[in-house]
Amino acid sequence: MTGTTYPRLSSSAAVAGSLALAAALTACGGSSAATGSKGGGEKVVTVYSADGLKGDKGDGWYDKVFADFTKKTGIEVKYVEGGSGEMVQRAVREKSNTQADVLITLPPFIQQADGKGLLQAYRPQGSDQVKGGDKASDGKWTSVVNNYFGFIYNKKELAEAPKTWEELLDATYKGKLQYSTPGVAGDGTAVLIKSMHDFGGKEPAMEYLKKLQANNVGPSSSTSKLAPKTDKGELLVANGDVQMNFAQSKSMPNLGIWFPAKDGGKPTSFSLPYAAGLVDKAPHTENGKKLLDHLLGEDAQKLVSEVGGGFPARADVKPTDANAVELTKLMTGVEIFEPDWADIDKNLTGYVDAWKSATGS
Repeated sequence: MTGTTYPRLSSSAAVAGSLALAAALTACGGSSAATGSKGGGEKVVTVYSADGLKGDKGDGWYDKVFADFTKKTGIEVKYVEGGSGEMVQRAVREKSNTQADVLITLPPFIQQADGKGLLQAYRPQGSDQVKGGDKASDGKWTSVVNNYFGFIYNKKELAEAPKTWEELLDATYKGKLQYSTPGVAGDGTAVLIKSMHDFGGKEPAMEYLKKLQANNVGPSSSTSKLAPKTDKGELLVANGDVQMNFAQSKSMPNLGIWFPAKDGGKPTSFSLPYAAGLVDKAPHTENGKKLLDHLLGEDAQKLVSEVGGGFPARADVKPTDANAVELTKLMTGVEIFEPDWADIDKNLTGYVDAWKSATGS
């Protein structure tokens, strides 16, 4: 989100009435009722997260697993949601008066958070079952839900999904296409990553995105807001990610998921997991550890596809529910590449600046 837009605050279904405390968390510098002992003596844990895992109707993965956690431990979950970059920026601003206990965001922002000294090492129970590329070697963060980058389209207005990046330059999409802001939203940053991969580098990617800007509605701080617009037909195409859009499609019947290819190439995507870390100097460190253990527990991981529409982070959890079968089918034929996250973390500012220059944003 932008600096003038505050993230939506909410809590798990079991503690939806605690609005006063949640409101207090919006203050970046003031004291908060959420602040307690490092040992987690207070029965609360505060989560800052990228959007996508909480349902608009209280039916998302977070809604379920947070409620289960509260029932099991008596610890209330306070939840603050926003764009991936915004959550990191907010935690940086609060570094002298830490509010969050757990930070959950997408690459490359989880690496950025680590680089800014926001995270402390903790290896949750079950993290030994998470593949090496989906967690930090020093224990600073680990994926809790696996996911892939993608695009959406309106199935009612378009007879079939577009197939290539080049098709999106057609006048059909003028004022009917939008993607979230790179450098602010994780999925928006993913647009840069995928286009640089598909077009073979920064310069050709920026040349393409400059042309695409003629059809682009404009910036969006949050990717999740684009799906309702696409479902209603206000947009024909937008960016997103598989987990979030698959979950949204259950209540938005006009949403379809697709993966752009460069003309003559194969559709591509890359892993874009929700990665969680324990915040350094967290006000409720022990409660944060307990929540991370819970999120990677077998019971919570088995619900990732069934409830959340995503992919379990644990390799030993292999769901067979209807959503899992459908997700496997959706990803068939999509070429998965692995971004150079070290390069992206190092050069993200330069890539975003190049995008701003190319698009006039």
